[in-house]
Amino acid sequence: MIEHSTIANRARALVLHPYRTQNSQASTSSALADGRTLDACLGEAAGLAHAIDLEVADVVGVALRSITPATLLGSGKVEEFATYIEDSDIQLVIVDSKLTPVQQRNLERAWKCKVIDRTALILEIFGARARTHEGKLQVELAALNYQKGRLVRSWTHLERQRGGAGFMGGPGETQIELDRRIINDRVIKLKKELKQVTRTRELHRATRREVPFPVVAIVGYTNAGKSTLFNRLTQAKVLAQDKLFATLDPTMRALTLPSGLKIILSDTVGFVSNLPTELVAAFRATLEEVVEADVLLHVRDIAHPDTEAQCSDVRKVLLSLLDEAEVDARLLEVHNKIDQLSEDEQRSYEKAAEHVAIGFSALNGVGVPHLLEMIDKRLAQMFMKTINARVKSDDIHSLEWLYKNGKVLEQNQNEEYIWLAVQLTKENAARWEKQQKRA
Repeated sequence: MIEHSTIANRARALVLHPYRTQNSQASTSSALADGRTLDACLGEAAGLAHAIDLEVADVVGVALRSITPATLLGSGKVEEFATYIEDSDIQLVIVDSKLTPVQQRNLERAWKCKVIDRTALILEIFGARARTHEGKLQVELAALNYQKGRLVRSWTHLERQRGGAGFMGGPGETQIELDRRIINDRVIKLKKELKQVTRTRELHRATRREVPFPVVAIVGYTNAGKSTLFNRLTQAKVLAQDKLFATLDPTMRALTLPSGLKIILSDTVGFVSNLPTELVAAFRATLEEVVEADVLLHVRDIAHPDTEAQCSDVRKVLLSLLDEAEVDARLLEVHNKIDQLSEDEQRSYEKAAEHVAIGFSALNGVGVPHLLEMIDKRLAQMFMKTINARVKSDDIHSLEWLYKNGKVLEQNQNEEYIWLAVQLTKENAARWEKQQKRA
């Protein structure tokens, strides 16, 4: 069974999304084994291809009753696609799944064109998106680890690095061993460089810890609107496009909440289902910003048909970084893109989401003030303390300090004293109490 998406035939790249099924009967709107709809899977596969500006000729869902070890797909489907690829002049096939080196080699031979899998495609996207030195190092390390197991193929870029012309046939056993040694040497060097980068980042975090600013990390599935929200809150100009993985390198900005509390807001890389293990390991340093955050602001695309499955994927990644108690204590879930819900969906959402999460639109700003209040309230519980202060009416210095360093919630006075209820950071509350004991 082969199902095609509605993407127009615009170029010569073919995207295949294999999925397991019991009876080879599944509509594009039906749920697959992981809870996602086939339609949404096809859309995400196409989105990954478009993320590096590939023109997609077609996106095809391929139902599999079983896995064929040599080619992943059955022989009948391999032959069927061989005819389609030749007739349509396809130069690239993207298999939205993990391929073994043998499967990749056999499909390339059968289809007479370049074949890459989901891991290679995501590596290409990350390579195109990386801007910082650290990001580039991480992408290269992940790519080399991926390539190490695929030296059954001709890696002409390695031949060029050695000064070869690259127009001869595939390398023999000796050449493969040389390639493997080149890769291993480069991996060792990259790991040393990344250790130094990690130490530098730790020094930066240690410096930030000396300033009592809470850190709020925006996390969520790729393309959920994290960067759009980050830009709206901080007036930054972070790349925010309707593309998967538009943000790769972490970005941080200071932000003052309605209460006057200053925080550091961090925009992080988006998560995705079936994230390659090579990338999870290589991007550990980037994800340390999530580990260090006081609050994890989980932005969900509530209008996406697979929002529940996406939520599950994000939680799985977070649980790979933190234990469950820490995730539950730090996580604050919010729902973006409520402006994209229909009227009926909006009514259902408002009824279901009452007292559960904040709905907003990062694009047009609806609900964002309420979102800021929610963040403020969560951080106040973690970092703030309300004190009752009594100050002499002529003690201008103490009054100025309280107003400058806290939020005055209530004030009463007579001729001799002023009584104030003041919200302070726990550190400033301790300073005040210590000062009063001296007095």
